[in-house]
Amino acid sequence: MSLAAATTLALTAGVIAAPAAHTADDPVEVVVNGDDVRADNVNGLTYKGLGVLSCNSTSNLLMDYKAEHPARYWQLIRTLFGGKNPLINHVKIEMGSDTNTSTGSDPATMRTADELADASRSPGFQLAADAKTVNPRLKVSILRWVMPQWVQTEWNKGTGTDEMYKWYKETILDAYEKYGYMVDYVNPDTNETRNPDISFVKWYKNALVNDTDFADPRYGLTPRQQKAAAKAYHDIRITASDENTTKNIGPALLTDAELFGMVDAVGYHYTTDDRLDGTPDSATYRPYTKLATGDNVYGQDKEVWYSEGVGSFGWTDYRVNNTEGPGGASTGIGGVQSALDLANRSVKSYANSKRTHYIFQPALGSFYEGAQYSHKELVSARDPWSGQLHYDAAVYVMQHFTQFAKTGWENDTNTAGIWRTVPEASYSGVSGTENVDGSNGAPSYMTLADPAKKDFSTIAVNDSDQSKTYRIKAENMNLGGDPTMEVWETRAADAGQAYDANFKHLAAQIRPDGDGYYVYTVKPRSIVTFTTLDRSHDKATRQRLPESGNRTVLDTDASGKKHNTRDKILYADDFGYEEEGKVRVGTGNGTRKVSLPYLASRGNQPRYMVDQTGAWEVGKDASGDNVLYQYMDQSMKETGAWNRNTPNTTVGDFRWENYKATVDVSFPDPDGGLAALGVRQQKGMAISDAAYNVRIGPNGAWTFYEYGKAVSAGTVAASDTYRLAIEAKGATITTYIDGEAVSTYQDPTPQTEGRVKLGSDFHKVAFDNLKVEKIDGYTPYASAQLDSMDSSIAYEGTWSRRASLGDAMDWYRSTSTSTTAGASFTVPFTGTGIDVIGGNDGSAVLDVYIDGKLMVKDAKTATTDKRLATYALRGLPEGKHTARFVLKSGKIVLDAFNAISGDVDGTVDTTPIRTALDEIGSPARDDYTPDSWALFAPAFSAAKAAVSGQKGLDTIGVEQITDRLDKAYDGLVRKAGSAR
Repeated sequence: MSLAAATTLALTAGVIAAPAAHTADDPVEVVVNGDDVRADNVNGLTYKGLGVLSCNSTSNLLMDYKAEHPARYWQLIRTLFGGKNPLINHVKIEMGSDTNTSTGSDPATMRTADELADASRSPGFQLAADAKTVNPRLKVSILRWVMPQWVQTEWNKGTGTDEMYKWYKETILDAYEKYGYMVDYVNPDTNETRNPDISFVKWYKNALVNDTDFADPRYGLTPRQQKAAAKAYHDIRITASDENTTKNIGPALLTDAELFGMVDAVGYHYTTDDRLDGTPDSATYRPYTKLATGDNVYGQDKEVWYSEGVGSFGWTDYRVNNTEGPGGASTGIGGVQSALDLANRSVKSYANSKRTHYIFQPALGSFYEGAQYSHKELVSARDPWSGQLHYDAAVYVMQHFTQFAKTGWENDTNTAGIWRTVPEASYSGVSGTENVDGSNGAPSYMTLADPAKKDFSTIAVNDSDQSKTYRIKAENMNLGGDPTMEVWETRAADAGQAYDANFKHLAAQIRPDGDGYYVYTVKPRSIVTFTTLDRSHDKATRQRLPESGNRTVLDTDASGKKHNTRDKILYADDFGYEEEGKVRVGTGNGTRKVSLPYLASRGNQPRYMVDQTGAWEVGKDASGDNVLYQYMDQSMKETGAWNRNTPNTTVGDFRWENYKATVDVSFPDPDGGLAALGVRQQKGMAISDAAYNVRIGPNGAWTFYEYGKAVSAGTVAASDTYRLAIEAKGATITTYIDGEAVSTYQDPTPQTEGRVKLGSDFHKVAFDNLKVEKIDGYTPYASAQLDSMDSSIAYEGTWSRRASLGDAMDWYRSTSTSTTAGASFTVPFTGTGIDVIGGNDGSAVLDVYIDGKLMVKDAKTATTDKRLATYALRGLPEGKHTARFVLKSGKIVLDAFNAISGDVDGTVDTTPIRTALDEIGSPARDDYTPDSWALFAPAFSAAKAAVSGQKGLDTIGVEQITDRLDKAYDGLVRKAGSAR
């Protein structure tokens, strides 16, 4: 009996059979029977492919990519959404409320009941519009989590149905008016509810189908548009209920005929399993399977979605170097939360609960790292000024599902030819329900078939260290005269190969044996697609993903647009954007693109800013000039936000180090206000997550903070306007108000790098003339970062290199850790210094070698939070170097390494080094022991080179060179018998 047949019997008996362990000697037998291809099931078993969720700032920087690097942006659109076999078929939009329920805030389309809806503020609506230019069949859906206060206030009274409907409807029609598409699905309920609001779902559906008002001038529709809009609007489908931790909507549909008739798709989050309560004939036993298959009291099938799930955690480029496999081996592209984990989630969620659509939250990470839930996406897009985009290997892995089938939604006449999933030829025995683990070697496979039975594809995932042999047989299929099967494979590189050498390539072409079985052994830690399609010469299938490009540091001229490393400006924004040209935007339901003025194209959202909380938007001041406003005032603040912070937004480059940030602030709200400026922000989502920040109100009272701790305070003359500035150079932080220094703070354990933050309280506050400037004599930024898992870094000794279940505050969710004396790590870099970054307890003691020579002996490390430097080395000649660190004692946790730029403006005072050299004089090598001289000699040479005009030397480098020279001289040991 085949494994699939045995599993079917087990499921009927109420037990999900999951084999405990398998070896290469246990072949997996899969029978693809044409009689099991249910061409009449047009909703539940049609394979819809993949979707992307846009919400909570996850897509914010995409609009900057489009403006600054349009070629790269539109290439991204084609890569994800285009072609005959699109990777992504659906853009799901969680409507914003200017509040933060995960990584940031998306703008509310309507901040008050009277405001006209503006969908262009939300990058999700525009992403969908642009995606439709390459895939007109793309689906768009919306739902809510937190609602604007004007809706929330009425909703809390139990009378807010009309307000909720108005918010939905006017947003939907505004997107229709601007972009020409009608939303396909609406979930009227709240995101991740535990108790579906069935009464409101029914109320909303009735309101939707019975609405005849499309002529209201608020909608902006011409008479011709009104008729088309009405028809499309009435065709909107209903989804429910996006639950997380509960699965109540499934049984509700099976026991409520009215609800069943109203809801078109059901979805739930972050688990692969169905519900298994009660007896097999009860509504609580496998309700989602019953909905999808149509094996229910109504005899009708429904769409079942994995309506929110994760992307690949970290970057596969790095995690392949983990030591989490048996005996400290790598798990390759597999392991928990890996690319293969994603594949297994898709397979298991279908096998166990018949979900035929997986929606990534997010597929695109286009917000600054350091916010909650960083590094769990297919594509990273975080440097719009550089145009750098990182396509993870998980894209290739998920293409194994979408490129070897016709995916999407079947049409009303059932003639679109969308491939069906085949339950009898699909199974998963891997462990886990969300973060799934395939290391038990259990089979995990899913079969998709042409409804005409002419072709099929079986995707097999082997996320174990054992090989797995598959025996696949086709019965009652119309495969034609050539039964050749192609085998497409993705796995990590073998020794000596390029990183992507084995990504989605044709591994074999096989024919059935005498018994009619296609036999193939799937390698460990790999995914393969067995397909009867002929894709061996198909250009699109063989197409490689675009190259990532370099992460250029944000360093512009005074316009804020043009890259310029030779002036004093790091970045500037006057919010006028005269330097910006028009931007192309998809419209007409994907039929064309139009060119719009910069601000109009993006709903007046400012450049490069990622909002954590608040309504940040460019508007006109009393003089008619553009300024940045934070609009969320006392009338808008009482929402049900998850991450409740005062309004703040972030801008800039995480590698910025020594700089002065300046901004003009004013208080147009007669009821008050507070303005804040912060520098060196690496992580977090509040103004207090900027390492150093100053806050001031119109009464002139100001306070300077280190993170959220008040350090100093004072009062200046009350005013409606101030110019705030913070200068951060090394450990010295100086605050200015209207050009006068009001506070200087010497931080004994400084945070040295990070972005700029702007903040306010819940009043309308204005910001203008943001400027970030370099400081003479100081290095402005780190020029590059290497992750601790990068393949260029060499490790010796005992190390734990962890990628699974990593912390979002660790770069790429990975760390390398050792407690073994003598363990070492060697890092190649280009620059004048290097930072060793990681959350550490300060116990590690290191010997530091530069270019083969011992430079620092018994170097102490600092107690540091994540993303901060536990050890920093400065003062090297600008150029290529190799740093080797040897752990002498303690524990070291490595996250990343920053290479320090040699771009230093102004004159650097080398007097401290000259003074030290004068005091030392000219010691004779023969007077000292070889070991002590070996440490002194390079410090002595470095000091002499520095005073001779060393390129790239900055003030901190001077301090460190002097300190190393003094310590090395003090450590000289005279030979026995020699006099001082």
